[in-house]
Amino acid sequence: MKRKGKIIIAIIIILLAGIYYYVTLPAVNIHASGFWLFIILLAVIVLAAYILRKRMYTPQELKHSGIVKILGGIALVIVAAYLIGSILSSPIINANKYQKLVSPETRNFTEDIEQISYNQIPLLDKDSAELLGNRKMGNMVDMVSQFEVSSIYSQINYNGDPVRVSPLEYASPIKWLTNQSEGIPAYIKIDMATQDTELVRLDKPIRYSESEYFNRNIYRHLRFKFPTYIFDQLSFEIDDDGVPYWVCPVKKYNIGLFGGQTIGRVVLCNAQTGETIDYAIEDCPSWIDRAYPADLLIELYNYHGKLVNGFFNSIFGQKGCLKTTDGYNYLAMDDDVWVYTGITSVSSDQSNVGFVLMNQRTMETRYYEVNGAEEYSAMASAEGQVQNLGYHAAFPLLLNTHNEPTYLIALKDDAGLVKKYAMVNIQKYQIVAIGDTVSACEENYIRLLGSSGITADEDGTYESETVKGTISRMAQSVIDGNSHFYVVLENDGKIYDVPVVDFMEIVGYDVGDSIELEYVEGDPVCTVMNILS
Repeated sequence: MKRKGKIIIAIIIILLAGIYYYVTLPAVNIHASGFWLFIILLAVIVLAAYILRKRMYTPQELKHSGIVKILGGIALVIVAAYLIGSILSSPIINANKYQKLVSPETRNFTEDIEQISYNQIPLLDKDSAELLGNRKMGNMVDMVSQFEVSSIYSQINYNGDPVRVSPLEYASPIKWLTNQSEGIPAYIKIDMATQDTELVRLDKPIRYSESEYFNRNIYRHLRFKFPTYIFDQLSFEIDDDGVPYWVCPVKKYNIGLFGGQTIGRVVLCNAQTGETIDYAIEDCPSWIDRAYPADLLIELYNYHGKLVNGFFNSIFGQKGCLKTTDGYNYLAMDDDVWVYTGITSVSSDQSNVGFVLMNQRTMETRYYEVNGAEEYSAMASAEGQVQNLGYHAAFPLLLNTHNEPTYLIALKDDAGLVKKYAMVNIQKYQIVAIGDTVSACEENYIRLLGSSGITADEDGTYESETVKGTISRMAQSVIDGNSHFYVVLENDGKIYDVPVVDFMEIVGYDVGDSIELEYVEGDPVCTVMNILS
């Protein structure tokens, strides 16, 4: 009977440990906190089972039991090792190592960040993308009752265009039960520049996802394939052919047991078949855009900025300490996705000393010394221009607009719909232009640059020019709902864009009339800033 009782207890312990492992999925790795918790709980369960088996109910019985002392000692040693490992891995002891996890390279803004056409600018943020995705899903009557759109909405470059992609997921456990045999039939793709939203139906369904409950759950699938890997935040991406994948970054600890996390490997999992490919981070395919989670990159730069003069200086004196601002956005560049955020002092003085771009595939970090408005100050400036309308500013995009570092800000109504756009000059954030479209906003911005006396020289700023002549040709066009006149002068050859909404008097001119214009040089069209006569 005694032997049978021991077997039963052993079976119960194994079952409890198996259930805990199946549910929590700790990595079998000494760098994983979950693994240490698993070992500690297992030691406690074994100790409790032994005490109950021997029916030891008093402190005296426990005190005189050699086995209890041994098991309790093992549990305490494990706990002590975990605590000591945590301390030895912390920035308190290793500030210099943490500070050097990233090495930002100081670069030139106008050389690195080229002016891009508006069909390449990701005008939508994640919240706006979710609205479009949910609206598109609501129109799919054959799916809307069974599936919802996941909240992932990964931003990637797809064949040169900025898009957000997100898989569908089962609408409820009951819907999973009735649909899991067929899998998930589609994903959402949203062009962030044009706002075109597409439900991409797949020839083969997605069978491995976050909304699965058992072995096809993507986290459980990965754990059983790679029991020792510690995965960071997964992202959903599509390759150049539109095939859906899970991009699964594997954590690498560079300082002690638990400190100095970067990414060492990337596991690529086909969302349709479950097939996996394991890459070293430096070997992962170039179409992968999100190997390094944005939050990790921000954390790494904060270590670099705050620990420059040691840990205790970062808490008390804070001499020379810098930090990232409270938000970030994405910039598509060189067929990669870069995380953008401003850099400010730890005193939060409402201004930036510069900004960084951090590559989500390679961790390359670039620093730009551009003093100016902190993002939330620029957002407040933009909101102030439309305070009568009550619009709210989204987090800015960083642009090179005519060689000027510029924030492009979407202005939304209370329903989350983009109603207007604002451009705010980073270095002179009192220059704020508003427009119903991005092109109209840019025209107003250029006009403000000229009227503010910003000249075009080596500093990358602007000056306007004047021209006087006889009109040889005029043409009218409507762009984004706004009327424009295009004027050509005799013996000149340039085309001058005159927005009617700003210069109503242009309608009184005709071919053969004399006119004098103030304009900013453009290719191929010059933007008119004033009609002088």
